[in-house]
Amino acid sequence: MDGPVVKAARLALERGNVNLVLPWVQKESEDELRKAFDKALEARNFGNIPAVTQLIDLWFYETAVRLHRQGEGQPYTGLKPAGLDEGPVVPMADRAIETGDAKEAIGFLTNAVNEELTKRFAKAMSKKEYDVNDVDAARQYVQAVLGFVLYSHHLHEYVKGDGEHGQKEEKHRAEIIKKAAMLGHYHDVEKEIEM
Repeated sequence: MDGPVVKAARLALERGNVNLVLPWVQKESEDELRKAFDKALEARNFGNIPAVTQLIDLWFYETAVRLHRQGEGQPYTGLKPAGLDEGPVVPMADRAIETGDAKEAIGFLTNAVNEELTKRFAKAMSKKEYDVNDVDAARQYVQAVLGFVLYSHHLHEYVKGDGEHGQKEEKHRAEIIKKAAMLGHYHDVEKEIEM
């Protein structure tokens, strides 16, 4: 368990300062986390049995992560083991914050967006010339166009969004699905959102 919420919860217990983990949960969850922290500290101080302390710490980490996920509008799916592959972006973003230099992360993301948009655009263009009486070919073209246009739209909406972590993305996803359903493209958009 090496995620940022667990790290903050561990440090809070070590230092006896709940404020080190409180920023990771929404304000409305603050009281619940404070109460859990107080119970954890009290239980930790009730005899120094390593197995019991480990169990108490684990319970507190789970509480902190559950409340954090709740604030994101996401379900709690348990604590994740240390060393999971986060992909290339998270370590780059972490390094940017540590060093105060975001050039590596910005360059990587810019290149990734450029490559993906170029690929989707090329696919749409390659399907553009089709026989109007070949409905399957026309469908392939429409799918490729939607793949480019909707991907571009979602990307722009996310980039220009208000930066809220969690809840806005799910609301936006629901709005897109609703609009697509009205246009008869629900399944196409659902696949596109998952990409």
